[in-house]
Amino acid sequence: MSLDDLPNRAQRPAVRDSEAAVRRVDRSSATSDKLTRAEELRLLLADEIVRGIRPPGTALDETEIAQRFSVSRTPVREALRQLVASGLVDARAHRGAVVAQPSLDRLNGMFEAMAELEALCAGLAAERMTAVERQALEAVHEELRVLSSDGSPERFHEVNERLHNAIYAGSHNAYIAEITLATRVRVQPFRRAQFRNLGRLAKSHAEHDRVVIAIMRGDRTAAAAAMRHHIETVRGEYELYADTH
Repeated sequence: MSLDDLPNRAQRPAVRDSEAAVRRVDRSSATSDKLTRAEELRLLLADEIVRGIRPPGTALDETEIAQRFSVSRTPVREALRQLVASGLVDARAHRGAVVAQPSLDRLNGMFEAMAELEALCAGLAAERMTAVERQALEAVHEELRVLSSDGSPERFHEVNERLHNAIYAGSHNAYIAEITLATRVRVQPFRRAQFRNLGRLAKSHAEHDRVVIAIMRGDRTAAAAAMRHHIETVRGEYELYADTH
């Protein structure tokens, strides 16, 4: 079954943008998709840590990083602060920032929380998304379908974030959306790494397809179950990545 096979749902009145927007906790603006310099640094450093280029115990010197990327120390401090929140970096008195490795229990706990929060958002979105929001979700999902065959994990990751944000906003519960996004920021480096697994982009799109179809049907239970399964699969894919790199 494809999205085209689903019946059209009765349209609901569109909500104002301010009602649907998710307040970003990882970016300075809730409406901008442009990365700040601190976010770019966070992603670059997170990739190096997850890929083992910067192994556990490696010192992260603010001055060295600032010189390497030709930036001031301000975005470096912010990037390191966000990496501490992810558990990838430890900030210790008199030692500065050093590369950490979250314990297996902590990482599993983060993914478990992520799965339940995203499942809650997907279930609420199935009941509450307006017709306009559903159309926008379908458009992003289609964009990911095209990207799934292009082989660009970085670009797929960027658009993937937009799809999940659309679902958070579609829950029409700003508080749940905010804490879901805050949790995703902590898990993001691990979610991003798993897109490098062979064939993962196509598999991720197929998992999204089940979520989106359930949302379009207005099936809260199925949407929540599909999203929970998706995030649990992401955790397994990260573990596979970590074991082979």
